[in-house]
Amino acid sequence: MRWWILGFLCLSSVPAVAGAVFDLAHLSGVYKNRFANGAVDGSQYQSEDILEIVTLDPKTAYVRTHLEFYNGHICALSGVGRVEGEALVLRPQADTGERCELKLVVKDGALRFDDTGGCRRYFCGARGGFVGEAFAVTSRRPIRYMARLKASREFAQALDEAGIGH
Repeated sequence: MRWWILGFLCLSSVPAVAGAVFDLAHLSGVYKNRFANGAVDGSQYQSEDILEIVTLDPKTAYVRTHLEFYNGHICALSGVGRVEGEALVLRPQADTGERCELKLVVKDGALRFDDTGGCRRYFCGARGGFVGEAFAVTSRRPIRYMARLKASREFAQALDEAGIGH
């Protein structure tokens, strides 16, 4: 008879629901995916995809991602994103001075990349890409190396590009 209360409590603890505003407070942290990878020469090795989200204020976050692909290709991007409705949107400046737009959205229990602005061209190797990459929301962990992260060159550069003092 009280099962509906348990169902309500379970649903109300979900950190983000598709169609809702992107909730930095519940989504900030580090996400990792480990998987077997390989190279064209037949060698096998372990790879790890990483996504870090650090809240700067209720609508802004530093984001860094490193994704690994077959034959050692990667996507690597860091920048400041802003909450725009149901997405955390990054518009980092590429080395060429051009911009891309990369969105993080919560869908089907995972943080998923939506590369609507051509970021692959600037931040990925030949076999890499953001489309289709995802991290389970339940895999979020606290960032235990925050001092080192905030002292990194990537963090300082991202804040400078966004015009945020540090």
